[in-house]
Amino acid sequence: MTVQSRAELATAQRIVVKVGSSSISGEASWRIPVLVEALAAAHARGAEIVLVSSGAIATGIPFLDLDSRPTDLATQQAAAAVGQNILVYRYQEALRPFGVVAGQVLLTTGDLENPTSRSNARRAMERLLGLRILPIVNENDTVATQEIRFGDNDRLAALVAQLVQADALVLLSDIESLYTKPPSDPAAVPIDVIASDADLVGLEFGTTVVNSVGTGGAATKVSAARMAAASGIGVLVTSADRVDDALTGAEIGTWFAPAAPSA
Repeated sequence: MTVQSRAELATAQRIVVKVGSSSISGEASWRIPVLVEALAAAHARGAEIVLVSSGAIATGIPFLDLDSRPTDLATQQAAAAVGQNILVYRYQEALRPFGVVAGQVLLTTGDLENPTSRSNARRAMERLLGLRILPIVNENDTVATQEIRFGDNDRLAALVAQLVQADALVLLSDIESLYTKPPSDPAAVPIDVIASDADLVGLEFGTTVVNSVGTGGAATKVSAARMAAASGIGVLVTSADRVDDALTGAEIGTWFAPAAPSA
C-alpha cells in the first residue's frame, strides 16, 4: 500500500526506520530499548519492519579506549568492527522479551548500485521479512570509505526503502521536525508537510555536520527524504523520542508526501 499521510503509518505493512548515532550511542544508549519497544509493537500488529541503524563507530569508540571519534579511516574502521558486534547484541537483547529475532545486514552504496549484488540483497531482505525477522541494516563501515564521513546512513535508508519497496520511511533525528531555518534561529518555523514537487528555495536546512559520535544533519535528511518521496515512498522526519507516536500515526514531525505513480 502507498502511505499518503502520517496517519496511515499506523496500518502500513512495510516500514523502514532509520536512527542515527547520536540517538542511540554513548549516553543515549538508554534509548535502544525505547526504540525497540516501538518497533516490536509495530511488528506485533503484523507490520514488516526494517531498521537502518548507525552507531557502529560511536559504539566501538569506548572499547578502543578512545576519547573521541577517530579522524583517520583505519581507526574508524577498527571502531566499526568492534562496535557493530556490540550494537547488534544490544538490539537483540532489547528485542528478546518481545520474541523478535534480529538479522544483521551490512551494505555499501556499491552493493545497491551493482545489479547482481542489489538483486542478492533484495532476495535476502525479502526472505528475512518473510521469516518475520527484523533486519538491522548498517553501512559496512569496515570496507566503506565515503559513507563513514557523510550522510549518517540517511541516503542508505532511502536506498533500502526503495530496495524493499517500503510503504514508508521514518527518519529519526534529535529534533521533532524540520524547520525553515536552523532551530536556534528565533525566526525558524516548523515545517508540517513538504509536497513532492515543492520548491525548497529559501529554506535553510544547514550543511552536513560532524558531531562527536556521528555525521549528518537536516540537509542530509532532506536529500534522502526527497529521493525516497520521488520514488513514491512517503517519509516522516521526527525525533527518536517520538518513534512510538510516529509508528502509530500521530500528527508529528515533517511529512514528505510521496510522488504520484507515473502513468
